[in-house]
Amino acid sequence: MGRLVYGAQSQSFEVEDRALAHLRIVFSNKLRRSEPFFLHIGGGDGTGPRSVWIHPAVPLTLHFFGSRAPAINRAWIDTLMDDASSPNGLALGPEPDEA
Repeated sequence: MGRLVYGAQSQSFEVEDRALAHLRIVFSNKLRRSEPFFLHIGGGDGTGPRSVWIHPAVPLTLHFFGSRAPAINRAWIDTLMDDASSPNGLALGPEPDEA
């Protein structure tokens, strides 16, 4: 289980390492292009889901707890990138089968 830490107030969210590895690719691609987007993520602490505006000017830390890098599923990356570019933003859904 990894952790996504976002912003000066250090909001943090628990995310499985495998999903976090995929989010890292999406974040790096979107933020490199200065394309902010909404991320909708479960609170994990009983507070319910949250929507976070991901922006290049806000500090972001991805903390992995596993020692090995997960294999990347290109189909999941494509789905996540499409979602992040949509008006509704990115909601981390289940991993699709690889094409």
